[in-house]
Amino acid sequence: MELRDIEIFLTLAEELHFGRTAERLHVSQARVSQAIRTQERRIGTALFERTSRRVQLTPVGRRLREDLQQVHDLLQAALARAEGAGLSAGQTLKIGVFGHAGHELRPLFETFRTRYPGSGVTFGEVNGADPFNALRSGEHDVNVLWLPVLEPDLTVGPTVLTGRRLLAVATDHPLAQRGFASLEDLADNRVVDFGPDAPDYWVASMVPTHTPQGRRIPRGPIARTFHEILSLVASGQCVHPLGELAARYNNPPGIAFLPMPDAPELQWALIWRSTADSAAIRALARTAADFGPIQL
Repeated sequence: MELRDIEIFLTLAEELHFGRTAERLHVSQARVSQAIRTQERRIGTALFERTSRRVQLTPVGRRLREDLQQVHDLLQAALARAEGAGLSAGQTLKIGVFGHAGHELRPLFETFRTRYPGSGVTFGEVNGADPFNALRSGEHDVNVLWLPVLEPDLTVGPTVLTGRRLLAVATDHPLAQRGFASLEDLADNRVVDFGPDAPDYWVASMVPTHTPQGRRIPRGPIARTFHEILSLVASGQCVHPLGELAARYNNPPGIAFLPMPDAPELQWALIWRSTADSAAIRALARTAADFGPIQL
């Protein structure tokens, strides 16, 4: 049994839900089902009882879970010790972040440095108009990006930040007088266009193309950086949804940040180039998984 299949089995044994297992491991639900079927064929008996209402371990599955959990824990401890020894020579990761996200993530990075004394992190800025280029070029080792990221050459790691979505508007905008905004309000305004290099699906996860009632959300003018967005909003040319991190560290004149109660929460995760996987990146990802996401 490969390590990934062990992780899938143990996670499903804990979650007892195929969808949650897939989401937690950042794989497809079909991949989870395939891994379990393969092991059941190999062992010759069912590991889980499945009905339309629930999933539960069989007696054989419970015993396998006990045995594999011990093996998995020992293996992970051995890998951590080996990676820690490798990192003791000193490796620095360059992390791409939006704005002040690096400050919010400071507790995570301090934990990483404590676990791996030879490690370090530096920061670069993520360009929202082309969020993956710095990873693919090797300029950044890891980026912290909002989800989903569906690029076949990039690995999605643990979620490290979660937070609300706010709408940036000019202070003389009618919505500013109301004090809050909804997704439906976006159809009555323009939002920033990130240009042709930002994947449509990724932009739409922050700024949908249509409202819940199906109305199209107009886009334009183009902005490539956070400060360009703020300038356009302050001048009244557009409004734009942003993570609440933007409001926490910015109070520019002429701009109000409004809550959007009907907008789903944002999740930000570690993303890296799959072919650039390294002991340092794996150590950071393991630390992040243990640390858990920081709620803004």
